Amino acid sequence: MGEGFPFIDVLLFGLVAAFLFFRLRSVLGKRTGHERQRPNPFAPAPESPTETGVRRDNVIPLPERQDGARAPELSPAPGAAVGGGVLSMGLAAIKRADPGFNEEEFLGGARAAFEMIVDAFSRADSNALRPLLAPDVMQQFDGAIQQRRAHGETLETVVHSVKAIAINEARMEGSNAVVTVQYVTEQTNVTRDRDGKIVDGDPKAVETITDFWSYSRDVKATDPNWLLIATRTGG
Repeated sequence: MGEGFPFIDVLLFGLVAAFLFFRLRSVLGKRTGHERQRPNPFAPAPESPTETGVRRDNVIPLPERQDGARAPELSPAPGAAVGGGVLSMGLAAIKRADPGFNEEEFLGGARAAFEMIVDAFSRADSNALRPLLAPDVMQQFDGAIQQRRAHGETLETVVHSVKAIAINEARMEGSNAVVTVQYVTEQTNVTRDRDGKIVDGDPKAVETITDFWSYSRDVKATDPNWLLIATRTGG
């Protein structure tokens, strides 16, 4: 009888260890290598079986908003020289260097990138910004985020609508394609201090803002993604 107790102890410990293992597995999960990755607006769209061997441009659509609101149709921004000679020549130069370039698909990615970058900057999420920005632009954005944190301030930005979006400028710089996009959006921007008091902006005010963002991509590189290289706000 006495020799049976050690065996029972071992059995009990084994059952407890198995129970803890399955509990941890259910809470932490198990990495399979197929976890969902953060979407990139300029990543290549997946090819359908009938498109094998056909290069798709660098756009992946983001999931629709939960409220089911219909995204605004892409349309020329006021003042954008869509049919301008210089712009046409710049787009032609890019297409010669990269025959897969498509203006409409590019604008779809540029719209998604705008919303992602504005949202990430508002949330002070540098990790989400880093793969979308050129190093010097990332440094500027991160500097503004760190300054905001140092003052204990938070930024709330809501993009209510994208009224218009259009390619404003296009050119080749060596092997780099550079495209400037004009955005006309309706936004609300509010900055609050550490106590939640408003120090800038009005949560009830909707502003119409025009932005010019420039993106660049090395057409000789295997990476199909574009990076934001410059921003400015203007009329």
